[in-house]
Amino acid sequence: MRKLFLFTLLLCFLNSCVTTKQMTYFQGEPVDKSAIYKLNNDPYRLQINDILFIDIKANNTELVSLFKSDASGESSSKSGEDLYFSGYTIDRHGNIRIPYIGNLNVLGYTENEVREKIEVELAKFLKNPDLVFVTVKLAGIRFVVTGEVGSPGTLNLAQNQVSIVDAISNAGEITPFGNRANVVLIRKTLDGVKKYQLDLTNIDIFNSENFYIQPNDIVYVAPLKQKSWGTGTTGFQSFSTVVTILSFLVSSVLLVKNI
Repeated sequence: MRKLFLFTLLLCFLNSCVTTKQMTYFQGEPVDKSAIYKLNNDPYRLQINDILFIDIKANNTELVSLFKSDASGESSSKSGEDLYFSGYTIDRHGNIRIPYIGNLNVLGYTENEVREKIEVELAKFLKNPDLVFVTVKLAGIRFVVTGEVGSPGTLNLAQNQVSIVDAISNAGEITPFGNRANVVLIRKTLDGVKKYQLDLTNIDIFNSENFYIQPNDIVYVAPLKQKSWGTGTTGFQSFSTVVTILSFLVSSVLLVKNI
């Protein structure tokens, strides 16, 4: 019985620890591919609540200034919060509102397609529309990181691409109790909500079609089962927890015997 008890105690002790393998990113070696591996490079299609930076340039600055908002021409000095008030937000009907042009539906369009639509509308007002240069860009990539990370919340990065590694790093890293093999990516698309599971402990994550996140994605880091056990992340913490429990049990048995 004593050996069985010690074996059971040792087994619980080993299972309660968070192992090095569970906490190590990008394990394994990259696999050489004989054929060219094509990632999912389909351009992002705009959704409701996206914010656009739109700039219009031409020789006749006074004329084109009529079509420009306060955000135009100042993207380098504008933060995400500033562009929330001065950029072009896609409303619930999928429209943006541009001075003189009015409502322009951009829901489901790419940045280049929106640029072409604006150029067509400007041609109705300008004699030489070919001399006008239009720039359309997303005002940063906004996403949410929650779960077992150091600083969960909403982030907005002024980058053309944001990888899952960028997202996790900017959210304060995964905590010791975070399951790096079970990072869930939730994405709302025009076809509905989609859910993907990513394994950051595997080097193959760099070949995943979902390595780069999209605006409005939600990244959720699931907890390890050790967190619900409350035994700690290291062997010493787990040992201390087990000793504390045993001390409590022994004290309780002695107290009952003395009554």
